[in-house]
Parts: sequence; C-alpha cells; structure tokens
Amino acid sequence: MILLCCNLLFCLLLGCVSAESIIATVGEDVTLICNYDAQTYGKLSACWGRGAIPNRGCAEEVIRSDGASMVNRLSERYLLKGDVGVGDVSLTIRQVEEGDSGTYGCRVEVPGWFNDHKHQLTLTVVAVRPNPLKVETKEVKERTLTVCWTPGFDGGRPITAYRIDLKDKQAFWDAAVSTEVSNPELTQLTLVALRPAKPYNLRMFVINNVGMSEASNVLTVTTKEAAPEGPPLDMQLEALTAHSIKVTWKPPRLDQRNGVLRSYSISYREYDSVGRQFKRWQHVSVTATQELESAILNNLKPSKKYGVIIQAKTNAGTGPASTAPLCSTLEEVHKTSTASTFKSSSSVATRWIQDTTSFTSAHTTSTIETGTAATVWAESTTTITSVAPDPPVIELKEVKGKTIALLWTPGFEGDSPITGYYLECKAVTASWDNTKTVVDFSPNQTEATIIEINPSTYNIRMFAKNSLGTSNASNVITFTTGEAGHQGVDLLTTVSTDTHAAASVKESQSGHLAAIVVPVVLLVMVVAIVTTWQLRRIKQKKGNLNMWLTNEVLRYRGSESLQEL
Repeated sequence: MILLCCNLLFCLLLGCVSAESIIATVGEDVTLICNYDAQTYGKLSACWGRGAIPNRGCAEEVIRSDGASMVNRLSERYLLKGDVGVGDVSLTIRQVEEGDSGTYGCRVEVPGWFNDHKHQLTLTVVAVRPNPLKVETKEVKERTLTVCWTPGFDGGRPITAYRIDLKDKQAFWDAAVSTEVSNPELTQLTLVALRPAKPYNLRMFVINNVGMSEASNVLTVTTKEAAPEGPPLDMQLEALTAHSIKVTWKPPRLDQRNGVLRSYSISYREYDSVGRQFKRWQHVSVTATQELESAILNNLKPSKKYGVIIQAKTNAGTGPASTAPLCSTLEEVHKTSTASTFKSSSSVATRWIQDTTSFTSAHTTSTIETGTAATVWAESTTTITSVAPDPPVIELKEVKGKTIALLWTPGFEGDSPITGYYLECKAVTASWDNTKTVVDFSPNQTEATIIEINPSTYNIRMFAKNSLGTSNASNVITFTTGEAGHQGVDLLTTVSTDTHAAASVKESQSGHLAAIVVPVVLLVMVVAIVTTWQLRRIKQKKGNLNMWLTNEVLRYRGSESLQEL
C-alpha cells in the first residue's frame, strides 16, 4: 500500500509516460498515435520531439500545434493528419528512412502542475529488398536485344547490381543464362550473340545489400530473321534427257536456316568445253515446300556440261550456295543412254574440278554476277566519300564475366551532323565479311554496356554515320568474355585507321626493325666465320660432324665425310 502511494506521488510530480514500440519498413508512411480529450480540456498546445521527453517542452522538436492547427515543423515529411481540433495530434512521418529510427515523445500541455499528457514511442525502421523492375523491349534485331527500365524503390539501401536471366522460350528458368552487372547507374543494356528467328524469355532482378528483388515482368521476344548460314544439303544432278537435268536437294541444317525458308534460287549455266569458259547465268526460283526438294531444268542443249548452284532464301536474304560437279545432258541420238548421277559436297565454300575446269563458289549475300570459269560472289562494299564523318575512338572500360563496358570519343563529324553509331562484333577467328553482330547507338551516346551470352574471344569495331555516308572503321578491340566473376581481358588491340597515325606507326616500326636486324646480321657473320674456320680444321683432321657438334646445339646425326658434304 505504501509502495502504491509512492508510485502515485511520483506520477503526480513528474508525469507518467506511456510507451510502445513500432517497426516500419523503409519507404512507407508511419503514424505515431497521440490523443487527448479536447471536450474535457479544450484545445491544447502539443508538440513532438525526438528522444526522451524532458521536464518541459519537447527535445529536438519536429512539429508543434497550438490546439487548432500546426504552427511549426522541422520538415515537410512531418504531418499532423488527424483532426487537431478534437485532440488528435498523431504524428505522421512520410517515407521513413533508416535514419528516422529512434525514440519519439508527444507532450500535450494540460494547464496546472504536473498535468501534461506524455506519450513516448520507439520507432525502428528496417531496410528491405528493392522493388522489382518493369522491363521493356527497346530494340530487337537478328542477333541482338536491347532492353531498358526505370529504377524503382531501392529498399532503403543503394542498388549494387542487376541480374539478367535469358533462356529459350521452351526451356525452364533453371536452364537460363544468368549475368550480373555491377553498375547501378544502368537504365538499359544490349544482349548480343543471340540466334536469329529464335524466341527468348528475359527477366531481371535488382540487388542491394539486403537482398535480391522479386523477378521483374517476363519479356518474350523473337529475334528477327537473317539470311541462312548454311547451304542446301545433299544436292544431286541427274541428266534426264538431251534437254533436261533433274536437281534434288534437302534444306540447310535446321540451326542454320535463321528463319522460315521461303524459296530456293537455282542458278545454272552452260560450260563451253572448246573455249573453256562458262556462259551467262540463268535463274529459276522454286518455292520451299518440304524436306526433299526437286526441280527440272529444261530447254538445255544436248551433250553440254552445266554448272548448277542452289541457295536458300528467307525474308531477310539469301544464304550460301550448295554446289555439285558439272553434269552433262544426254546425247540427242542416244535415247537409251544411261543417266548419270552426281552428288555434291554441300560445303559453304566448294571448289569443283572436272577435267581442267574449275568453278569456285563463296559465301554470299549479294546478287550473282556473270563471269568466266572462276566466279566469286562477295558482299558489296560502300565507298566512303570525303564528306563522311571520321571514325570514333573506342576504349574498353571494363570486362567482367560476360559483361563488356565500352566508351568512345566521337571524331570529326564531316559536312553533316552525326546521326548515329553502329558497333560490329565478331568472333576473333571469323572474318569481318562473315556473320557478325551489329548494335546501333544514338548520336548522343558515348558509352554502353553489352552482354555477350557465349563466353569467347571477340573483335569489336565502330562506325559513325551522317546523312552523307558512313565513316571508316574505328580501332579494333579484342577481348575475352568468361563466366561471371572471372576477368576476361586477354588482349587489347587498337588498330588505327587514321592515315597520319598509320604513317607514324610505320615509321616507328621501321626504327625498331632496324635496331633488331643490324645486330642479327652481325651475329650471323661472326658465326659464319667461326664455322668456316672450324670446318677447315676438321677437314684437315678428316673428321665428321658428330665429332664437332658435341654440345648438342645442332644435332646432325650423319657421319658422311666432309668431302662428300
């Protein structure tokens, strides 16, 4: 009883303080409750402060009310959303941060000694994982995919990385290729080395030091078609009559079709055995229908040799040619002569030889031209005029796993503003004329991050464009990508296309070459003199090479006499 009376006296003297704890998440709005009975006491002044409630007022005051409305606050994040006139002085803190954690005290100033109403709370604000992204498709090409996004709520901690998952549409996510990009400033990236006409699924995750977000929306994209990479298979020629040859073949390999096969282009021409040259090409187009195709070439001359090539076509272009040895039509007077069959080698670049005639075919995407016995198809080239821009200079900023960060410095724009850049990427073992990846960039871009799905060694170069043409190629950079976590720069090569730079390099190389060649020549002369002297000594002693070369620097095992040598 005495203890209870003491507690009551203590409350009357110092004022009793109620307390509670609240746990909140970074980014949400939190309301700390504090009320008094305005009908009984009337409208009273109230304040909120941080820390324990002192004997008078509020410590580190954040907001104050005069009983009718708010009269002062430390920040716009602090609000009195309740009806202050009826006694609701609850404090709302908007979008709380980890720094908002701590003790908060509410004091309602009731007239009289030791009458103030006090309410104390402890707020704990915890960081969370980031919110998932909303990913959008920016550009889809034959072998590249560019995606972009707008960063969302970071969970109260800085974003440290993004993770990208890419898979075949039919596969499970367990089989996806995952790549982590440690650049929190990114808002778009380009994935390269994709297959043409192939459906993919892509999703992304955001990472901070608390954890990884939920998966973003899933993008389903199908890359654009490209010209077939492989020739038709198993091409055979069969002479049916004196005026016709039957051609049979199969489509290119499924993984080399790069889209839906629409048709085949059959080109044939007569070979003049006397003049040892081919005549003009003739062309036939056949609709692609099935896995075993055939066509009959009519109106041919009797007893004449014909060369035939076949190319598969998609909506994007024409693939490489399949070839077979020359086939002769039958003699017109021998109607019972046996038809002969020839089988092709079905390679991308094939050389056929019959008698002394050669016929050469190469990978092409351009129109077949007429020519002599050796005809080559090649990609057309664009002549760069003097008013086109200078090429940019590209630098390799970072290679991390399968991620490549690039930056470039624009050159002189020529007689017209630069309208864009495009980057070419190919395997280091491939030719620039062969299949390569092309990535376009806007004229204002000077850096980019791309993801190379297949770890390997690659070459990249860049071109600038304006309305008058395209620049020469920039310097070439060679890099090696690898699995995540493995730095993959094997070689950084810059090949200058600038005339002055090339002359400077050539002059420098000449100086180095002279510095190396002169000592080597002197050394060879000294060795020759010593060798001649030794040979004379050995000749006098009638020895052999085995007696002289005992130090095993040179290993001639013969024992012929020096007279015979």
